[in-house]
Amino acid sequence: MVRTCSRTIELDPDILSTPFKIETNWYVLTGAACTGKTTLIELVAEKGYQIVPESARIFFEQEMEKGRALADIRKDEGSLQREIAAMQWKFEHTCDPNRATFLDRALPDSLTFYRVSGLNPNEILPKCYFHRYSAVFLLDRLPLHRDQTLGPEDDETSEFLNEWLLRDYRALGYHVIKVPVLPPPERLAFILQRISEKQ
Repeated sequence: MVRTCSRTIELDPDILSTPFKIETNWYVLTGAACTGKTTLIELVAEKGYQIVPESARIFFEQEMEKGRALADIRKDEGSLQREIAAMQWKFEHTCDPNRATFLDRALPDSLTFYRVSGLNPNEILPKCYFHRYSAVFLLDRLPLHRDQTLGPEDDETSEFLNEWLLRDYRALGYHVIKVPVLPPPERLAFILQRISEKQ
């Protein structure tokens, strides 16, 4: 269930005027649960591109390998989102800004996930200006299968995420490209075509 108070937090206009520090050749794939990001990022990797897998998924896998139950990991949503954001920050700082790279979510995704968790997104906002991504692709939703996602996403939360990922990336100045529901190879072709046109 999305907490109403989190919806109303506006991004600080003073921070929104921050210049980006580093321009990158990175492409963000984002969206709510069950949008096909993982399938798509695997196809991208098969094409030989460098990828950055979803930090949240890696975090959950690492913690469960230690013997922690999913419910225990999710017990403190605020702490969880801060841990995921820290991991994403670390991942992005290991990538060459000039190398074409596809990211399964990027740091600005945390703005929206902070909202869902009851945190103030302005806490993470300044870090969103360290890297500027070359393009942001928002994948349209597929039918939600709860057993396929590690997140808190029910239909209501997924709708919220879909809407606010778009809003938050746009607030940062990105032209977000929506990717329609297509067979995975056609989705990849759609994205690569948009990148080619942009270049």
